[in-house]
Amino acid sequence: MAGNFIASSTITIHASADRVWSVLTDPQAIKEFMFGTEVVTDWTVGGPIVWRGLWKGKDYEDKGVILEFEPGKRLVNTHFSPLSGQEDTPGNYHTLTWTLEPEGGMTKLTLAQDNNASAEEASHSKGMWDSLVESVKNIAERS
Repeated sequence: MAGNFIASSTITIHASADRVWSVLTDPQAIKEFMFGTEVVTDWTVGGPIVWRGLWKGKDYEDKGVILEFEPGKRLVNTHFSPLSGQEDTPGNYHTLTWTLEPEGGMTKLTLAQDNNASAEEASHSKGMWDSLVESVKNIAERS
């Protein structure tokens, strides 16, 4: 059963919020910053989002639902991974909240994941998200 521990990663990106948003929602960029993952969604609130790929030699298909979609500002979706070994029930889904805040020509990007079962699990997730937001930064600053 999951708990209320939150994993959060924040980074400042030398790019506009619109540029960062385009990275977060472009399938090719997602594939780059999410470790080769293919994403399938139409970004409609209430609609599905599916992530497919290979992780540590295993095929996976994670899933969720788009809860909020505010271009240039905020993206919220649920997330469940069968690789977690947990049962596919609502209590085992995380909510991922991407928040973009303009700061003088730059963008502060925060990714928060709720519903971690322990501080240790949240810390593990934070390590992964720190790497991921760093990759988003690198892609957004390339152009």
